[in-house]
Amino acid sequence: MTTTPADRETAGEKDATGITTMSAIVQHRYGGSETFEVARLPRPAPGPGEVLVRVRAAAVDRGTWHLMTGLPLVARPAIGLRTPRTPIPGRDVAGTVVSVGAGVTGFAAGDEVVGTADGSLAEFAPVPVTRLAHAPASATPEQAAAVPISGLTALQAVRAARIADGDRVLITGASGGVGSYAVQIATAAGARVTAVASGAKEDFVRSLGATEFIDYTAGPIDRSGTRFDAIIDIAGNLPVRRLRRMLTARGTLVVVGSETGGRWTAGVQRQLYATLVSPFVRQRLTGLVSKETGQDMTELVAMVDDARIRPAVDKAFSLDDAASAMDYLLSGQVRGKVAVSLAP
Repeated sequence: MTTTPADRETAGEKDATGITTMSAIVQHRYGGSETFEVARLPRPAPGPGEVLVRVRAAAVDRGTWHLMTGLPLVARPAIGLRTPRTPIPGRDVAGTVVSVGAGVTGFAAGDEVVGTADGSLAEFAPVPVTRLAHAPASATPEQAAAVPISGLTALQAVRAARIADGDRVLITGASGGVGSYAVQIATAAGARVTAVASGAKEDFVRSLGATEFIDYTAGPIDRSGTRFDAIIDIAGNLPVRRLRRMLTARGTLVVVGSETGGRWTAGVQRQLYATLVSPFVRQRLTGLVSKETGQDMTELVAMVDDARIRPAVDKAFSLDDAASAMDYLLSGQVRGKVAVSLAP
């Protein structure tokens, strides 16, 4: 059964802070960043299997945008038909555990953690321990908050691509949140990465480990005729048939996402098409639906702490200015992730 913040406030465990309310971003209708409002709400308490996190930093990404706008429309039954089912936006979270719910083991008050919440743009957020890990010791709160959603997607995409040492790998959307991690994780796996982004971001993606670069603004990305052992398609601008022509005879295509399918599907049909076609061709074609797991989060934290990957935070905004964070995300300027910082 889903619990509301009010349910958790009355049913959850109290902590020693004595705080009973919190500031949060709320959204009561679908639309743009103008729908974000700062409100004062009852402070939640953790339900069974949850911890309550005092949020130090959050992050926004394209997933936050989809939930804000209610697009694609095919997702409305899950996220709310007419209004957002979860009024507090945001998923990525980093902060300090202040109390734990029934049945929680492995986490205690005072632990620094990172994970995914159903509403992280707030001073406090309940987080299921199944989507939680201890925070990287080497990262700031903003860097830690930049890891979960994009890092998990990138990690699982690289796994799905079955990359081997020396493979030639093409990554589209390489300068974004998911892409910046995919470049690093694939490079750490021994791949020779060709990154696709705008020319202004070449230095950035090369700094992440890309050895070759394609400026998509200068012409079709398949203009070189190079064949790749794997393609991780994050930008989602090319038809699957054209991406297949860039693969080796038994190469792998992983379609992560797309923003080109309009209001109804937002490109989901490309993922479905790849999966349906795959059994009938020699190449492996798959659409990725990422999973939020504490186990994978823990693996990402280890990769941050041993410097195999670094969270790339382009800019941080205050909670009161979360609407500007969303606007900046959509500006096309971002290199990596956009964070939201909360006062300690």
